[in-house]
Amino acid sequence: MTRKPVLISFSICPFVQRSVITLLEKKVDFKLTYIDLNNPPEWFVKISPLGKVPVLKVDDVALFESAVINEYLDEVNPPTLHPVDSLLRAQNRAWIEFGSDMIMNHYNMMIARDSDAFTNSKNRLVHQVEQLEQILGEGPYFNGEGFSLVDAAFAPLFMRIDLLDERFPLNLYQINSRVARWSGELIALDSVRNSVTPDFAEVYSRFVTSLDSYYSTKIKATSV
Repeated sequence: MTRKPVLISFSICPFVQRSVITLLEKKVDFKLTYIDLNNPPEWFVKISPLGKVPVLKVDDVALFESAVINEYLDEVNPPTLHPVDSLLRAQNRAWIEFGSDMIMNHYNMMIARDSDAFTNSKNRLVHQVEQLEQILGEGPYFNGEGFSLVDAAFAPLFMRIDLLDERFPLNLYQINSRVARWSGELIALDSVRNSVTPDFAEVYSRFVTSLDSYYSTKIKATSV
């Protein structure tokens, strides 16, 4: 008999959050285990070939990579959060990968040491937002009316952009744009709000301001 799945995480990881959102949308009973990724326990090192989170343990099997984990969760917990049409489903998977690249560009922007590196990462993000704007329909979600795995993939990014914009706005997208409306819809969902710890905003802001980066200096300057 399959026991409840265990999702291994650290508290501010956007990729883990994707899987938590999916689990909550699917109403799956699961356990969340936090580790210190800078000093991971030996048992984690043994089950995570890439040394990264998330890892989902299902009985004695460990799955890694958030997109793979979410595909598994979607398959075994119907109804599906993927489009039925094969071509549209493949397109969704491609945009999930695009979202992963945006998350990494956003992170690179956060850790950029100087103005040039920061601006380069920001410009890449702005361009990606423009590409999203072209593909999005009227919403409220990526595929229209129904929430999908693409929405779960992008929600962590939008949550972080929204939180940081309260401290030092980057204006990555226009207020009334389709991307902005999509972001607002996702951030307001219970599954998204409940996919992080209650102190997430504080912990994430503290992490960003602790960085020796161009952006962290801007945030600190606005706090004086």
